[in-house]
Amino acid sequence: MSKSKVDEKAEIPVEEKLKALFELQQIDSKIDKIKIIRGELPLEVRDLEDVVAGMETRVNNFNEEIKNLETYITEKKNAMKDSGAAIKKYEAQQSKVRNNREYDSLSKEIEYQNLETQLSEKKIKEAKANIASKQEIIEGSVEELKGRKKDLKVKKEELDEIIEETQKEEDGLLKKSKIAQDKIEDRLLNAYGRIRSNVRNGLAVVTVQRDACGGCFNKIPPQRQLDIRMHKKIIVCEHCGRILVDASMSGVIPPSPEEDNKDKADKKTRLKAKV
Repeated sequence: MSKSKVDEKAEIPVEEKLKALFELQQIDSKIDKIKIIRGELPLEVRDLEDVVAGMETRVNNFNEEIKNLETYITEKKNAMKDSGAAIKKYEAQQSKVRNNREYDSLSKEIEYQNLETQLSEKKIKEAKANIASKQEIIEGSVEELKGRKKDLKVKKEELDEIIEETQKEEDGLLKKSKIAQDKIEDRLLNAYGRIRSNVRNGLAVVTVQRDACGGCFNKIPPQRQLDIRMHKKIIVCEHCGRILVDASMSGVIPPSPEEDNKDKADKKTRLKAKV
């Protein structure tokens, strides 16, 4: 029976897993640097796109409102024509009435139609003022929109240029990242991702430097350092939770205690000489 991919990953020696984790960290740190080079441009482009889309929607809404107001004005003008025709009809009927009651009734109808005409004129005036106000807003918005679109074009060109310069490198790094991830079991990979998301600099795997954690710089007990150098198990910093690896994995050989003491003595000597 063939072994599953999970079983194969579980059987990989801890030392190989640590090397893969450290390699993955190095790759991810390079990808992080590429993203830093791009900076806030992607967010700025997205924000500008949202602003432009919002302003275009606003202008379209105002234009639609103006169309509705123009339709409303046409309706009111037609109503005025109807009222004018009705007034002429009632005035013609007044000359043929047989009593005062009919005459008064027609007079009231004429008065009502005149009021309707005056009301329509008022509504038309208000609608025209509303249209003028909206057109003024549209003109200002269109000018602002032109500026925003110009800014967006510049930002997009700048972002495209940076992406073009870094995309090839990033694609290569992402392929290497996938190869490194294939050597790491899911549980450990998830832990690595969780640590990376919780630390500011994205460093989930760090080396021991001068008897201290390379992430938080807290001292590591000698016995724990020995365990780290043995590469027999995954060890995390008890202070910051980062995964700790021996400095030799990065090709950096830590100084021996004698060299470290000599370095400190040399520094003291130089300081005394300055005084």
